[in-house]
Amino acid sequence: MKILVLTRYSPLGSSSRYRFYKYIPYLQPKGFDFTIHALLGDKYINHLYNKTPLPFYEIVKKYFQRIFILFKKNRYDLIWLQQEAFPWVPAIIEKALLKTHIPIVTDYDDAFFHRYDQHNSKIVRFFLKNKIDRIMNYSDVVVAGNQYLADRAIKNKSKKVVILPTVIDINLYHIRSQSENKLFTIGWIGSPHNAKYITTIQSALKEIYNNGDVKIILVGSGEIKIDRLPIEIKEWNESTEIEEIRNFDVGIMPLADNYWERGKCGFKLIQYMACGIPVIASPIGVNTQIVKHGVNGFLAGNDKEWIKYFLILKKDEKLRTEMGRNGHKLVEENYSFQITAPQLEQIFRNIHV
Repeated sequence: MKILVLTRYSPLGSSSRYRFYKYIPYLQPKGFDFTIHALLGDKYINHLYNKTPLPFYEIVKKYFQRIFILFKKNRYDLIWLQQEAFPWVPAIIEKALLKTHIPIVTDYDDAFFHRYDQHNSKIVRFFLKNKIDRIMNYSDVVVAGNQYLADRAIKNKSKKVVILPTVIDINLYHIRSQSENKLFTIGWIGSPHNAKYITTIQSALKEIYNNGDVKIILVGSGEIKIDRLPIEIKEWNESTEIEEIRNFDVGIMPLADNYWERGKCGFKLIQYMACGIPVIASPIGVNTQIVKHGVNGFLAGNDKEWIKYFLILKKDEKLRTEMGRNGHKLVEENYSFQITAPQLEQIFRNIHV
């Protein structure tokens, strides 16, 4: 089967890396032949994360390349699309370029429809608010990272909707041995774009830090400052991210309670748990499904609760170990590549032209 893969990002973009590129080595030996086109390359990712100049001419070039590729789409048996083919382009134009007799599998791991329907500009909302809805409607299969995204596809009468969470390769993650940290280590991993959520619990972090014997590590956040709070910031690197997480005593995922956040897939929670690390997270969206309160971590809805659960885990290493093992088991059984890869293979095989 020849599959045209239209990702949003190069492998440097985490959503494309985990929901597309990671599956290709598994699928290729099983008779799938992939042609991959990433719309936004490494220079654009560096612009997002490191505030380098916007690679405008490269983006324009990539848009035209994608148009030319779609002129030849009849060479393929299937189109595997991430979110949309042309961001910020009206649905009628995108459909004219994309839709044909060839089946389309479209993947969503974030609430990208809210980028348009909740936009501040009335013009954007007028032209684009229903764009993702229309793509979901004419896709043969919508692959959603969680129930919130799946519900949107169902609402738009998608032909078939399958939930596949964003997952990890459990063979790469192992429960760490007993903590050797001299200080109780609170850790977060993510991108600079999402580091803003850390400030939503800054009062709780200050309180627990002032309680003594605490270290706070942020991996991949870029520069972020919270008054009177020393933070150790580390660069993200794919080759070291697992070891960085294994140095945490607790992994955190604070969120704001808005439309966009309700569509998140909770991937960092899955990474923490795969390493046998207990978690504390905001009770928003899929977090409430991944975190079994009191079993593999805690759900904290306000500063008082964040402080309470930080103190509980700080004082009880045995509880941290037990929660970590429970989390690892949950990931192994429900959020691992070993579970979802065969499911994705069957999605492709079961599509009829």
